[in-house]
Amino acid sequence: MANVVVVGAQWGDEGKGKIVDWLSLEADVVVRFQGGHNAGHTLVINGKTYKLALLPSGIVRPGKLSVIGNGVVVDPHFLMGEIARLREQGVEISPNNLKIAENAPLILSLHRELDAHREESAGDGVKIGTTKRGIGPAYEDKVGRRSIRLMDLAEPDTLSDKIARVLSHHNPLRRGLGLPEIKAAALREELLSVAPDILPFMDAVWNLLENERRAGKRILFEGAQGVLLDVDHGTYPFVTSSNTVAAAAASGSGLGPGAIGYVLGIAKAYTTRVGGGPFPTELHDGVGQLIGDRGREFGTNTGRRRRCGWFDAALMRQAVKTSGINGVALTKLDILDGFDEIKVCTHYLLDDRRIDRLPASQAAQARVMPVYETIEGWKGTTGGARSWADLPAQAIKYVRRIEELIDAPVALLSTSPERDDTILVRNPFQD
Repeated sequence: MANVVVVGAQWGDEGKGKIVDWLSLEADVVVRFQGGHNAGHTLVINGKTYKLALLPSGIVRPGKLSVIGNGVVVDPHFLMGEIARLREQGVEISPNNLKIAENAPLILSLHRELDAHREESAGDGVKIGTTKRGIGPAYEDKVGRRSIRLMDLAEPDTLSDKIARVLSHHNPLRRGLGLPEIKAAALREELLSVAPDILPFMDAVWNLLENERRAGKRILFEGAQGVLLDVDHGTYPFVTSSNTVAAAAASGSGLGPGAIGYVLGIAKAYTTRVGGGPFPTELHDGVGQLIGDRGREFGTNTGRRRRCGWFDAALMRQAVKTSGINGVALTKLDILDGFDEIKVCTHYLLDDRRIDRLPASQAAQARVMPVYETIEGWKGTTGGARSWADLPAQAIKYVRRIEELIDAPVALLSTSPERDDTILVRNPFQD
């Protein structure tokens, strides 16, 4: 059986939470390998809604081990609040079923303040659309080799030197921005106040996962955001601050690339995006508004309305290649029920020249024009379907045409937020 990596194949918000939860039935371990609490996953199970940000989606399933890898930046106070909220909903969370990498970098209050200041002071044309939760500045400190990491909380005698190191960068920066300096004592108190709560979850995750892998346990790797937000391969600079492609599952958990088996890309039957940046198929008309209303396209954690547009097969082909996607889980097909016709972008025109990929140049990305293929819609309903026989014939044709255009098969089809409203075409764990 293959270990499975689940990645968003668009700009995030594709419905990964439900799919990971659904797949976790056959997994023993669920690993979150990158990002921070800027990514939200909504799970609807037996009519009950769970909203997650940092915790792996497998946490709601009893008997599964959930892991937060070293590739994740962790806001310790936020995480303990999220754990408390889920416990109130009846979810059991303890060091027995949740482990956090000892070398995971921490998000501090100074990161959140810097993130918010930068975004709020940026002009309209250069706003990235950050969630202002400190993820970007925390990753900057990681690569700048000044992060305070989870393990540091277990060594309070050495914490002062590490605080001095991070403040030697941030306080001059804050002075230049007109922000008050951070007192070392205040930062120390911020960290030590949460240490007793979070340290029991700490572990050498790389070693734990290798032992689980050698024991034949099935591992499900869960990514945040989408591959088009990858800091290298996405629509830079309108991207997130980490690598979101499937290859990051290895580095973000401490396992070698051989631990990765099947890569499942999650994609909506249309396209959405939050924040700034290029979006070739975006709809600024009533159709886009209707898709957003039907799909309840609002951020799980931020509440921001998502931009909506037609399915972009050109971008999906790119995502399939850069993330090595073996199969796709297509979600929210039911949102397209009742449309007389549906459009799919097959390629672009750039200065009247046909291209089959989104160029890396920011200026070129802004100039590309989508070229559409029009597909007949369907009058029946796909909502709640659990087999191909439940789908209108034209809906099946739409799915098959998408497969042809993106050069990847559809492995699963999601027809509602409910866990069981899923059509399994190919089991990723047994591929």
